Amino acid sequence: MFNQKIRTVETVEFDIEQELLYEIDPCELKLDEMLEAEPEPEMIEGLPASDALTPADRYLELFEHVQSTRLFADSKTFPDCSPKMDPLDILIRYRKVRRHRDFDLRQFVEKHFWLPDVLSSEYVSDPSFSLKEHIDTLWPVLTREPQDHIPWSSLLALPQAYIVPGGRFSETYYWDSYFTMLGLAESGRHDMLKCMADNFAWMIERYGHIPNGNRTYYLSRSQPPVFALMVELFEEDGVRGARRYLDHLKMEYAFWMDGADSLVLNQAYRHVVRMPNGAHLNRYWDDRDTPRDESWIEDVETARHSGRPPNEVYRDLRAGAASGWDYSSRWLRDTGRLASIRTTQFIPIDLNAFLFKLENTIANISGRNGDKETEALFQQKASDRRAAVNHYLWDDEMGCYRDYDWRREELGLFSAASIVPLYVGMSTHEQAERLSDAVKARLLTPGGILATEHETGEQWDKPNGWAPLQWMAIQGFKMYGNDSLGDEIAHSWLQTVNHFYKTHHKLIEKYHIASSTSREGGGGEYPLQDGFGWTNGVVRRLIGLYGEP
Repeated sequence: MFNQKIRTVETVEFDIEQELLYEIDPCELKLDEMLEAEPEPEMIEGLPASDALTPADRYLELFEHVQSTRLFADSKTFPDCSPKMDPLDILIRYRKVRRHRDFDLRQFVEKHFWLPDVLSSEYVSDPSFSLKEHIDTLWPVLTREPQDHIPWSSLLALPQAYIVPGGRFSETYYWDSYFTMLGLAESGRHDMLKCMADNFAWMIERYGHIPNGNRTYYLSRSQPPVFALMVELFEEDGVRGARRYLDHLKMEYAFWMDGADSLVLNQAYRHVVRMPNGAHLNRYWDDRDTPRDESWIEDVETARHSGRPPNEVYRDLRAGAASGWDYSSRWLRDTGRLASIRTTQFIPIDLNAFLFKLENTIANISGRNGDKETEALFQQKASDRRAAVNHYLWDDEMGCYRDYDWRREELGLFSAASIVPLYVGMSTHEQAERLSDAVKARLLTPGGILATEHETGEQWDKPNGWAPLQWMAIQGFKMYGNDSLGDEIAHSWLQTVNHFYKTHHKLIEKYHIASSTSREGGGGEYPLQDGFGWTNGVVRRLIGLYGEP
């Protein structure tokens, strides 16, 4: 898909000199041993031209003017605006009038663009509703129907209806949707399950992968690969009937493993890293290295204070967004500075666990189809990945999984991401038992489990708890026979959400759970969001299992 550019030893030596200019110790990166392959050009080849262009591509200096002056309180607002005419005509008009003494940027934007609708703003919850009733009545509010596509809009039209998270998030998101679908299934909304599964399959067919969300500015990256889990949820027994999605699962796998076969030791290309022992593991990646359209001014400011080449910082910020953990101490060299982000240098435990699940799912469905060769191939891939994870990402001394910094050749921080191997059945029973001790000692609170044990001001860190992490921990520990810990987390999370709901009559994106009384979560680069898709989904599923709190 991409023209491959391999960095030679001479290039690496030049890079070391450049690192010195930016006050980075080259020894810590071991660049003399590393080769990095990057996709070039940045434009995603094979995509329709109308989809490949983001608002930043279309509006150029107008886009930068709007974002740099903070015309809107939220950087995501302008990329979500729809033009009233051809973007080229808008840009030409802007260039003609921008230097006039009486030029008003806000008036210009309002004249030439439709601002995004906030469809959930008119919704008022009924305080008399139970938590279960509230969630069931909220599904229609968060549903978006297929509609005629506004020309040149950043929104990618989908063939079927879908659920959005809520608040500023007016499009569907990849990994959010899986946890939302858990609740839809519990609510009996099997029609919507099929719509969403088919939408994601359609995106794989059209774009070669599932984007972060259905916006043009999300096309250069994906999110945690949970389509295999969606397929399993959608089908009653996990495999029968899933055959229709086998080709899509294989296409997604090809996207994540692109370039793997041509890598030499200690080399990375896009999402794949070939480790010193020859094993292939994966990292998060974004094919662009520019400021994110939806967080443009935030990214520019972060890079400005980094002391690093801006494009490197932008790539790592984008990869952090691809991880879904945007942002967390998991990706930071200095837990107090977002500018120290190095996402692409980490091998994440959760990503590789999800890909282990994808490999096993392809093997399982292929076996049911009678394709024993493909079944054996992907069983071996899953086995190899498990061995590589155990070698590089399992901390036997501390009894937990940790991300691995492949540039420094050392383990990263411990986080709730370490429970994903349990959720996908990748761990041994001994590992699960030791991990339970680590979670109880370091992440468990009366309100649920924390994302990490580090308080940084980033939203995927202490003191916040997130619905998807609770669900995977609950089910993961129960799968390995630790019902007491799974049940404790479930009851704690239900109490957290219900306590806030009784007071405020809404569900939210994340919760502060580090103190005796849970409350709304904070941190991050945007205000707390109401809605909220995956909180609704996980809580609705837990109510089905445990009853109303």
